[in-house]
Amino acid sequence: MTRIRHAVTAIALTLICGTAVRAEEPARTIRLNQLGLETAGPKRAMLDHPSTTALAWTLRDTRGAVAASGKTKVFGTDPSSGEHVHQIDFSSFRGSGDGYRLQVGEAESRPFALGERLYGPLKSDALSFFYHNRAGIPIEARFVQRPDLARPAGHAPDKATCFNKADERGQVWAGCDYTLDLSRGWYDAGDHGKYVVNGGISVWTLQNVHERALLLGKTSTLAAFADGKGRIPENSNGFPDLLDEARWEMDFLLAMQVPAKVTMALPVGHQQVGPKGRLVLSDLDASGMAHQRLGNEYWTGLPTAPAADKVTRYLYHPTTAATLNLAATAAQAARLWKTLDPAFSAHCLDVAQRAYAAARRNPEVYALGAFTGSGGYGDNSVEDEFYWAAAELYATTGAQEYEAAVRTSPLFLAGPSAGGKPTGDIGWPSVGALGTITLALTPNGLKPAEIARARANLVTSADRYLADGATQGYAHPYAPNGYPWGSTSSVLNQAMVLGLAADFTGKAAYRDGAVDAMDWILGRNPLDRSFVTGHGARPMQHPHHRFWAKQADARYPAPPPGVISGGPNSTNMSDEIAKDMKGKCAPQTCWSDDYRAFTQNEVAINWNAPLVWVAAWLDEPAR
Repeated sequence: MTRIRHAVTAIALTLICGTAVRAEEPARTIRLNQLGLETAGPKRAMLDHPSTTALAWTLRDTRGAVAASGKTKVFGTDPSSGEHVHQIDFSSFRGSGDGYRLQVGEAESRPFALGERLYGPLKSDALSFFYHNRAGIPIEARFVQRPDLARPAGHAPDKATCFNKADERGQVWAGCDYTLDLSRGWYDAGDHGKYVVNGGISVWTLQNVHERALLLGKTSTLAAFADGKGRIPENSNGFPDLLDEARWEMDFLLAMQVPAKVTMALPVGHQQVGPKGRLVLSDLDASGMAHQRLGNEYWTGLPTAPAADKVTRYLYHPTTAATLNLAATAAQAARLWKTLDPAFSAHCLDVAQRAYAAARRNPEVYALGAFTGSGGYGDNSVEDEFYWAAAELYATTGAQEYEAAVRTSPLFLAGPSAGGKPTGDIGWPSVGALGTITLALTPNGLKPAEIARARANLVTSADRYLADGATQGYAHPYAPNGYPWGSTSSVLNQAMVLGLAADFTGKAAYRDGAVDAMDWILGRNPLDRSFVTGHGARPMQHPHHRFWAKQADARYPAPPPGVISGGPNSTNMSDEIAKDMKGKCAPQTCWSDDYRAFTQNEVAINWNAPLVWVAAWLDEPAR
């Protein structure tokens, strides 16, 4: 999430006192998944050791007896971790139970478990993240993991009109003559903003968890998120709780649509901002477009509970990217709700079609304003959003207009790294692969050979991720030039593609690659850290978040379990903690568990969504 945050300041607010932050365990030099490893799956650990020759390792059970032994594989110098890495592979051992330990000379791992179905609690906690971050509704003690996590409703109601003054470059925006009620939705990240672009990929990912499970007959996932399973107020309404949670955000996205017969002065095209910061604005028919975001006029201090935020909030001008995010996710929702709630489905489809038509009418309106108080999510290319939205609408309607649009797109059937024009790796600015995933999964009018090609391009992309993993000392399927903002979500989005490749081919190598990705997330990394709160021996504890801010103010709560940190960030080191690390850390180690480190330890909906997807996928019976 490439957004610049402000320097935070602490302001006091009396709240119920939370539980104490746990004492931190010391790091170990033998690193592995801190939740445990699968009995029948791959089992790897990593050791930082200077030896250039293989070392003997032993696996001991809870009684201290040797259960397995072997030699390390010397990977050698690993630039991204800054270590000399030995890999320990004991996948051939098929025992199960608790209290196993690995030993290499004097180095010893902490005790770990071997078993199956390890990720049930994680997938549940990861989904609960979204309820905790709902706007417009009280977060009730009966639905959260600790009483101190309950809070009053924030921004209830959340009504706003358009920004109607000068931005920080002096550009004057005319505003609008309407007010929208935007009282639902999720707070996006560590702030209280709500964003259509980032909400889009997050909603799509959660809805895809359900749709994939439904289409492929994954009954364990459907059962895990069925009505009555979630810790949410809607858990007895007859609808799957996963879809209920996604609908809370979908309702917000739907409400962000510009009303009919609205003309608005908007920036068109890729404009170079002049010396006085002025843009050329053109009067456009903005009807049916989606506002880019809803956010505060200026950044609030940290901590600030949502109900205590009294800063004026504004709608910021509509953009083509936001409009296409709305079209894509509303079309997807229309499919999923068609038999569950036909009226809601019809409303979603109407909004989606009007949004797509508006984007076709206004194809080059970008997020060019300079506003403080909320993240920009600027995206200078919307070719991928057009393809994604057309794919979702085609899968839902079968209409010739949308079929023609997907067929003429350069991204037609492409995967992240394969196809006529590869889509690029999945992230909020790069959503083309989502369209291909939908065409590869959902029943549609494409020829069988074309659907096979879509699947093959996703599988080829998964092959690249496996090849990337072979180049890494920590063997996770990720090999960037530098670790970006939200690197954990990049790893998980690649794991999602690996999971789909396993679905399409049945080959164990792709599942093993997804396991490698989750192993890295949960502790098999050079920091010996689980980047997820409440899961693992050394979990992240101090996120950049305005309510889960116990480190900043003891009267605020520590975070709930299941929240993922943005993770190592070696490419944007602009906060006060990261600045001191710049030039002193290997890319994988540019991270700090500190609430002030917003470039490294912020949390966000588009990072937790793939955590839900991958945890749910790994928790399905695989063998």
